[in-house]
Amino acid sequence: MKEVNGMMRFFILLFWGLWCGKGWGMNVISGDALTEADTVEVSQVLRDSVPQSFLDKLNYYYNTWYLSKQDSVGYVDSVYIAENSKNIPVCSDSLYLLRLDSMQSAIPFSFNDIVRNYIELYTVKRRFQVANMLGVAKYYFPIFEEALDAECMPLELRCLPVIESALNPRALSPVGACGLWQFMYSTGKMYKLEINSFVDERRDPYLATKAAVRYLNDLYSIYEDWILVIAAYNCGPGNVNKAIRRSGGKKNYWDIYYYLPRETRGYVPAFIAANYVFRYHKEHGIFPIEPTLPAMCDSIMVEDALHFEQIAAKLDLSVEQLRDLNPQYRADVIPAGFGKCYALRMPYNHVHDFIDRQDSIFACNRSKYFNDNDRTADPASRIKVHAHGLGADGRVRLVYTVKSGDVPGAIAMKFNVRLVDLKYWNNLNKRLTIRPGQKLVVYVPEKKAAQYKSKAAFAGKVNNTVRAPKVETIDGEFVLYTVKKGENLWTIAKKYPGISNRDIMKWNGLTDSDVRGIKPGQKLKIKI
Repeated sequence: MKEVNGMMRFFILLFWGLWCGKGWGMNVISGDALTEADTVEVSQVLRDSVPQSFLDKLNYYYNTWYLSKQDSVGYVDSVYIAENSKNIPVCSDSLYLLRLDSMQSAIPFSFNDIVRNYIELYTVKRRFQVANMLGVAKYYFPIFEEALDAECMPLELRCLPVIESALNPRALSPVGACGLWQFMYSTGKMYKLEINSFVDERRDPYLATKAAVRYLNDLYSIYEDWILVIAAYNCGPGNVNKAIRRSGGKKNYWDIYYYLPRETRGYVPAFIAANYVFRYHKEHGIFPIEPTLPAMCDSIMVEDALHFEQIAAKLDLSVEQLRDLNPQYRADVIPAGFGKCYALRMPYNHVHDFIDRQDSIFACNRSKYFNDNDRTADPASRIKVHAHGLGADGRVRLVYTVKSGDVPGAIAMKFNVRLVDLKYWNNLNKRLTIRPGQKLVVYVPEKKAAQYKSKAAFAGKVNNTVRAPKVETIDGEFVLYTVKKGENLWTIAKKYPGISNRDIMKWNGLTDSDVRGIKPGQKLKIKI
């Protein structure tokens, strides 16, 4: 079955890439972005600088993630050391080339002016961001490497999230790409990632990494060239295929460079630079800033719904720590239950505490976070609280005869009841239409029945206080009603608040033809 699914993904990618020209990649760029590339001369010198969009992305992900972690003393001290490092080494092109050659990567690392621009961006202009990413990489890189190694893929691909999201698990691009690997919604769904109001597995470091590895493998089955795979990851296979066709069928990245969207032109150089700086950061005087993420973590499967605040109230863990370790949960809620389990990741030393205290954790303020009262709500069971039913709560039934000039609102005020209750008791339509001589049922407190009798009596009733009719009961759930002469299901239903003629038909197994044959003396079951 896995082989079948893999082949299906392959053909989907190939079809869309070759014929539609629309990429299934992460940050997919439309075909309109190639307009400029169509006019580029092949002889143009490689002089592209780092685009402002790339710098803006770095700044945004840095400000929304790393700057929020400045509370720790270790972070402040490390930044102070980094900021006051005055001896930034200057490297020659030959040294850059030598170091890239010595990395012995399965992915060829080329060097040119464009690559140098990105290396200097990381090692000079964005040193502090690199120091932060180096620290966070201690937590995330083992996850990436394990998944890549399991599929015998180049471990250097671990740096893709560095340029995609700056290792920010909550990164969200302007076009909707999300998570460390920047999956678009459609791509995430294609690779079976769960995305709903509570869970977004595009932000799950483990599940998103596995999906990204499958996606990269699918791209490699098309191009059999890791550099082209990396380019297609950014702009989609459709745009890479267009560039190949416009270059005359060339399949080398640097041959099709100027036929690619501008953002993708810098994507591969940035990837090379990221691998370089993560390998030679010490030579440039950049050292990791210790992250707030714990070094050792473990996962536990949760079988019932749980809120982060319930955990924080019973364990020595903050809600923010739980969010950092479990970024896939969008509302601080683990929506487990009904046979479905979800993983909760926490520091290793807290796992045993969770197991020992799980009963108290799940019970902590449960009604506050998970109110199950309405899960199986039945309006009929609440009529006694909302609109008082027949003979309920010490109330008696009065029958009022409508006279000329009466309106429902005035009648409700006369008996000190709500208009909505009067409407419900008498099955009035939306327009609250009534007519002179019509009988209206009103339920009033028994202790006040005497004073309301006179208000109803002037309409022709001498003694109109009526209690619930005496009828036979069946197991306390149904009553047996005897049909009287001249009655039909509609008139019978009006005697029982909240019940329609269709309800009576269902309880008694009656069809439309049976209804016309109802006779006086016939017994009907009515649910109470």
